Amino acid sequence: MIQFKNVSKIYGDNHPALHNVNLHIRPKEFVSIIGRSGAGKSTFAKMLIAQERPSEGEIIVGGWDITKIRNDEVPFLRRQIGVVFQDFNLLFNKTVEENVSFALEVAGMQKQKIRQVVQPILKIVGLQGKEGRYPNEVSGGEMQRVAIARALAHRPKIFIADEPTGNLDTINAQEIVDLLKKINEFGTTVVLMTHDRDMVNSLRRRVIVMDHGEVVNDLESGKYTL
Repeated sequence: MIQFKNVSKIYGDNHPALHNVNLHIRPKEFVSIIGRSGAGKSTFAKMLIAQERPSEGEIIVGGWDITKIRNDEVPFLRRQIGVVFQDFNLLFNKTVEENVSFALEVAGMQKQKIRQVVQPILKIVGLQGKEGRYPNEVSGGEMQRVAIARALAHRPKIFIADEPTGNLDTINAQEIVDLLKKINEFGTTVVLMTHDRDMVNSLRRRVIVMDHGEVVNDLESGKYTL
């Protein structure tokens, strides 16, 4: 599903963010990528959605070499990859349902079809009955659920979660983890970037450790070790 082949990324005056990264994430895997701040996790995520381009190497996503992807192809790529971040990035002047619908509106989907898509997604993330509320009327955990629902709107094959529980308490964080596991059970490849030791240890899934832009460990059923 995802392959990085000798990928390096150098910023500015010879500042390496990634150095000779080689890894293969299989379809339907749930992978945690861990590392201290500056290890290269966010750069890795940005590479996957073509927000950043590699200085060297190849990136293959679903059999598609996106190393030199054209600008007009980027929107199509991003519809196949759902992304959520620590900051929810919601539109506070739109309701829960409108926030999720907006992702489909900008892609040109018809309004009648949008409602047919959005309602089941809101049910999956546990937000049924809260469609008409605004972001400031729901909890932090529920705001992250809205962000996840929006990222699922295009039924992506890959789901990237970059520190999704960083602004949440322990209870809400566990609920988000359970939701990510549920998404994975649907057959979606999940890539989680996190500093949360307890979360990684409870998952008992594959763990990739990054340090100074390099992959320094890769364990099939690992724990949080830095």
